[in-house]
Amino acid sequence: MKRLYRSTRDRKIAGILGGMGEVLDVDPTILRIGCILLGLITVVFPFVITYLIAWWLIPEDREVRRRDE
Repeated sequence: MKRLYRSTRDRKIAGILGGMGEVLDVDPTILRIGCILLGLITVVFPFVITYLIAWWLIPEDREVRRRDE
């Protein structure tokens, strides 16, 4: 099973959706469009809070590589 990390290569803001795209083997652009639509449907606030929490909890992939070396 792949672990979820924030992408350092495919990022727009924090790399969360780039990392999710790598794990799910889906184009991150599709995930970004889905998240924008979800944010509009939920009146943005819950989505922003969830994104900020994920940014704080999900490590970047380069941080993990440093620890493993």
